[in-house]
Amino acid sequence: MKVEEVFNLLEREVAPVSLSDEFCAKYKLYDNSGIIVNCGGEVKGALFSLDLSEKAVKKAVKLGYNLIVTHHPAIYGGISRLDLTRDPLAKALAMCMGNGISVISMHLNFDAAPEGIDYFLSRGLGGEKAEIAAPVSGGGYGRVYPVAPSISGEYFEKIKKEFKTERALLYGDTLKKISKVASFCGAGCDDYNMNFAVTNGADAFVSADMKHHEILALTQQGLAVIVLTHYASENYGFEKIYLKIKDVLKVESSYFTDETLL
Repeated sequence: MKVEEVFNLLEREVAPVSLSDEFCAKYKLYDNSGIIVNCGGEVKGALFSLDLSEKAVKKAVKLGYNLIVTHHPAIYGGISRLDLTRDPLAKALAMCMGNGISVISMHLNFDAAPEGIDYFLSRGLGGEKAEIAAPVSGGGYGRVYPVAPSISGEYFEKIKKEFKTERALLYGDTLKKISKVASFCGAGCDDYNMNFAVTNGADAFVSADMKHHEILALTQQGLAVIVLTHYASENYGFEKIYLKIKDVLKVESSYFTDETLL
């Protein structure tokens, strides 16, 4: 199986890069999904990892794999220089090329897929049918949905257990009643999404990488705010995608989680 064949399978089974293109065009965003490094040859094994890191490359080398599939783009913007003494990503890319390891990155298309990373975040938070903040063909990004009634302190503890993380923060009244949640995987908090959550009656707002003024604005409007690490909010869904497709990959594969980032 060639790198291109694995890429085609990921597009077919999860979401094509054209979904990222649609998402970017509709909401004025930028992305760089697709085959990032192609060393050619037959794929001997594929390691799925949220990020391209030295740890992930070393794991692939140890397993004898020559393909890494990431969520976050291994190369996001233009490259003006590669400094292997200071830039960990440059070093990881150099390690890949030195070991004949190809890299596929599936970013916004996997975020916004009908059963993508943002979708699985909502499911992990107890949601099912949802209103979508930024819809695209068959899927979208950002969701508001009903959940089983609870109070925010108890709900927060359930979330930490489900997402296997202790690096999470809860802002607001720990006794607030929660029956409707808004969630946005990764760094998904902005004015539009905050307004979408409030307008649609969310009691809690869940995202990552949130700024002080955003937390302040939401809590002042009575919402509980739960801040996950960026890694925890997206690794959960990326692993769900892997588990869903690993049996149709036709090559040996494994999933890598960096426990230090959860």
